[in-house]
Amino acid sequence: MQHARAPHAQLSPPALVVEGLRKTYPNGTEALKGVSFTVEEGEFFGLLGPNGAGKTTLISILGGLATASVGRLSVCGLDLHKNKRAAARRLGIVPQEITFDPFLTVRETLRFQSGYWGLSGNDRWIGEILERLGLSDKADRRMNALSGGMKRRVLVAQALVHRPRIIVLDEPTAGVDVELRESLWSFIGELHAAGATVILTTHYLQEAQAMCGRIAIMNKGELAALERTEDLLSRFEGRVLKARITGGDLPPALLPHVIRRHGPEVTVRVGDAADLSAKLAELTAAGVRLENLTVREADLEDVFLNITTSAEAA
Repeated sequence: MQHARAPHAQLSPPALVVEGLRKTYPNGTEALKGVSFTVEEGEFFGLLGPNGAGKTTLISILGGLATASVGRLSVCGLDLHKNKRAAARRLGIVPQEITFDPFLTVRETLRFQSGYWGLSGNDRWIGEILERLGLSDKADRRMNALSGGMKRRVLVAQALVHRPRIIVLDEPTAGVDVELRESLWSFIGELHAAGATVILTTHYLQEAQAMCGRIAIMNKGELAALERTEDLLSRFEGRVLKARITGGDLPPALLPHVIRRHGPEVTVRVGDAADLSAKLAELTAAGVRLENLTVREADLEDVFLNITTSAEAA
């Protein structure tokens, strides 16, 4: 279920404006090729794309870890280049990389992060974050004694310690247990309902479909799509047929309708019941044997693959 957009003042500037952003590395690689989009205050916004699409580069620029070659970023109306500290104060970024001082405890880590932002007397909020992310019983343990999943929880806690207006989640649930996913989304959902803007990158497209009101899909450094989630899903009319091939191979006439193929597993786009019957007849005539055959409504993963695969073929 999508989160409703939090109410905000009509005259508030957008949470994030990306204008003509380009990033070219010294070796000539173009990671970003003139990307532009706007995230309104209070949105739950998805930023998706395959590996190498440019998402991490964009977030690195937003977090001050990289510099754009061309273009402009503004955060809550503040130019990120001209007002770096003030803009950064409004951002809470949960990165993919896990880096910590291994000898600090969890609580000390969060107090240190609070101090970085000039916050004192922040223990009550730190305690709430620890509790909501299931870290209370680990608060006095050193970071080097934590599991990978617990360290990722601390990453989230660090990003929230200064109560940012914009929360950027870069693959926040990669490699974590179901319990953390549930507690994280519950907490983030409450912060969003209270007015926070959330920007999510994830390879778990079911999460993006459930959480995000609008989605941008990047591919090869460019914006391939930017629409409301329901509008993206409506692009893909019909259903998909998924099955495992146990004998034979797909006839050439069906190849243009294949959305994905992973080993013997294949997913094929189908239209109405007549189209489904025709495609099954083609498979039978070609001597293809199938098992675990299912037919379902298209989801965001199907749309995502259709958009990015079409861009690959173009």
